[in-house]
Amino acid sequence: MSKPSMSKSVAVAVGLSLLATGCGDTGEVSGGKTLTVFAAASLTESFTSLGKTFEASHQGVKVRFNFGGSSGLAQQIGQGAPADVFASASPATMKQVSGESQVFAKNRLVIAVPKDDPGKVTKLADLARPNLKVVVCAEQVPCGAAATKAFAAAGVRVKPASQEQDVKAVLTKVGLGEADAGLVYRSDAKAAAAKVRGIEFPESAKAVNDYPIVALPKAPQSVLAKEFVQLVLSAQGQAVLTQAGFEPASPG
Repeated sequence: MSKPSMSKSVAVAVGLSLLATGCGDTGEVSGGKTLTVFAAASLTESFTSLGKTFEASHQGVKVRFNFGGSSGLAQQIGQGAPADVFASASPATMKQVSGESQVFAKNRLVIAVPKDDPGKVTKLADLARPNLKVVVCAEQVPCGAAATKAFAAAGVRVKPASQEQDVKAVLTKVGLGEADAGLVYRSDAKAAAAKVRGIEFPESAKAVNDYPIVALPKAPQSVLAKEFVQLVLSAQGQAVLTQAGFEPASPG
């Protein structure tokens, strides 16, 4: 099993360093205000789009994102990294930061394979084949915890070639052909449709992740934080998330 490309301690240090640059207690940058949003890596495309929408309706406001594995982000916030909003890929990770949050979306896993699918993968059980190079998220990360649940539901034992610190790292290895298959969220496979193909599997229904969001109690930009959360929960925000491949928090 290969080691993740970056240790937890290094990842935390890098995140803190990046956030410290140009981001003081007031969140002001170049005369304007900066809203700092920590969000699960799987939200990269949808939240980047919503960030632009938010900036367009808030003159002088810049939305700065810190995307990564939810567990690592929670650790950074716990260590004092300045953040206004936290959007996690699991309630368990959110509880490490805040007991009050709202679920804004759901996401489920698919099997990602390179476009030419050299491993000829059609179902989850195929990932147990010894000649197949499979990558997944580390278990402490929500996408890794979901993968463990899915394998258990299918009665499949898989020996991954590597365990990555966030879903985008898994996706990258599959897209580059460095792995025959990987478990990623449906939204991530959709975003990388030019490089990978997503294969649905029934056991994913046993490992659906709720995504909670919160305006942090000590947010430097508390008013803006609440407004950003409202945008995510609004019909406009939900439309962006649905288009990206997420499922609504409440059916119907």
